[in-house]
Amino acid sequence: MTLLFPLLLLVCLLGPVAAMSQVTTTPPDAPGTVDVGPDTVADVEQSYVTSSQLVRSMIQAVDADETLQTRYNRIVHNPIAPPDTRSPRATLGSFLLIMLEANRIWLETRDSYLQSRALRLSPEQAENVAQVRALIEKASQTLDLSDIPAATRQRTSTEIVLQLQEIFDRIYLPELSEIPGVGAGAVQSGASDDPEKWIIPGTSMTIERQADGPRQGEYLFTAATVERIPDDYATIEALPIISDNGEDTFAYYIYTPGNLIPPQWYELILNGPSWLMLQYGGQTIWQWIALALTVGVLILAIVLYIRWNARRLVPLNLARRQFRSIVHPLLLLVAVKLVVYICNEQINVTGTLLLYLGALSGVVFWITSAWLTYQVLQLIYIWAVHNPSISRTSLDASLLRTGFRVLSLGISILVLGYGATQIGIPIYGVVAGLGVGGLAIALAAQPTLENFIGGLILYADGIVRVGEYVQFDDLAGTVEEIGIRSTRIRALDQTLITVANGDLSKRKIINYSKREAFLFRHKFRLRYDTSVDGLKAIASEVRDYLAAHEKVPEDPVWAKLVEYGEFSLVIDVYANVRASALADFYEIQEELLYEIRRIVEANGAELAIPSSTVYLARDGADDGAAPVGQL
Repeated sequence: MTLLFPLLLLVCLLGPVAAMSQVTTTPPDAPGTVDVGPDTVADVEQSYVTSSQLVRSMIQAVDADETLQTRYNRIVHNPIAPPDTRSPRATLGSFLLIMLEANRIWLETRDSYLQSRALRLSPEQAENVAQVRALIEKASQTLDLSDIPAATRQRTSTEIVLQLQEIFDRIYLPELSEIPGVGAGAVQSGASDDPEKWIIPGTSMTIERQADGPRQGEYLFTAATVERIPDDYATIEALPIISDNGEDTFAYYIYTPGNLIPPQWYELILNGPSWLMLQYGGQTIWQWIALALTVGVLILAIVLYIRWNARRLVPLNLARRQFRSIVHPLLLLVAVKLVVYICNEQINVTGTLLLYLGALSGVVFWITSAWLTYQVLQLIYIWAVHNPSISRTSLDASLLRTGFRVLSLGISILVLGYGATQIGIPIYGVVAGLGVGGLAIALAAQPTLENFIGGLILYADGIVRVGEYVQFDDLAGTVEEIGIRSTRIRALDQTLITVANGDLSKRKIINYSKREAFLFRHKFRLRYDTSVDGLKAIASEVRDYLAAHEKVPEDPVWAKLVEYGEFSLVIDVYANVRASALADFYEIQEELLYEIRRIVEANGAELAIPSSTVYLARDGADDGAAPVGQL
């Protein structure tokens, strides 16, 4: 009697705690307990067992049926065979059977490796670890992981699977026969009348048939259940394990280095100060120290590289400069991957910190990947323009530059968008949001779009090209670059003129480089004392010379006396000169002018210069005035 009252008081105190956690270490149908949950009203007559007892009952059924044994082996031992998710019973059974085999191989391999004192896993042990990973990944296929970002899905799913296993090791489950549906690997006869969803009694964990998607018709633990698993595990973590497995594999997984199997150097931490194993924020103290050292070394390496690169000489070769631009994002990608490897495979960061680390590393990785993509495409552009095996005349350097810039930017944006989907950003929603504000953006960017379209018009119509000599309004010069927004023109006095493409496409442009021939037209003035025969000979020889020149077309060519000027006889010379550029025309024109001067002098004539005649006379003279001098 003296012990009865304290026992009753202890039961009264523990009762509310068990009810608040929704988890009990006593079967729900034990005497004195009533489950009033809406999902378990019809299950009052059910009997409950531990997860290990439930697994043993499944294995006994397997041993009694050779056909079932074959299907069981396929589910558990075939690495690529999916779990059986045809019913709630098959899904739950597949998860428990797969994890039983995974735990057996995992713990046996771990113990044998640590006892061997070897620095590395043996080939057989490495194969066992790979098999354990495959089994855990297969067990995760019974869960709806669609809400977990793809970048961290593999690591996060491992934690979720181990947490769910620990939850099952601490609660009671219904008997196998009382779970709806066929068992894992069993043959289903007739049509299925399984419910759309089934909730494990005493919990909120739900197994539901998928209504759509790539796994339509399969029974999976719902996304809401997956989201609650970490909280449920935190609630019952302190409760004793009632299953046969006496070790919390999830706690062992998250608080030890390495992936599943800790390296031998872990003993140094175990033999060190006890405070290294204290837990804070889901990690141990030694894990926080190792993470801080890793980040510190990374920042130090980046600072040293930036300072070293600033002191390097800039290469004169354009391709080498561009190649150096590729090295920067490439090294950053390697650094990100190295840090992720250390955090995942050595420090073994887990939990919420893993999600933050995965999101941050994913953002840096995909932004750097887009940056690297842009730089690589720019290097391809430089190679295409400056490759001596490619004809320069067949390329338009400015068009290639603009096209590659637009192409590089577009592909980089695609890489960035794909990366956003990998780290969990709903890129399609972002695109839809941009569509709503697209009109405002278009209005704000109207001048830029106008200039871009103006540049395309300049290319499409062939108005100007790089290297051509053009004139517009009162400006003239050689086109140096046609960019996305503006065109740069170098004037004869070497000043640089920048004109927006939109404005240039609207102006009257004279393109001298487009001419097939340049006009050669000059007027020669001869002295008045040149004879008529001399004039005819000079005009005739000039015509013959021009007609015979290889750079002067035969028609039109003329050299004719056109005027008696104030102080000279004027001969007009007209012809066209074939030249590819203005500089070539000037050279040919100079040659023609020298030859015309030679013809004039060879015929005893001279070029006239402005002159006047002065007449002097005396007052009262009868014989009139007479000229006394000529100027």
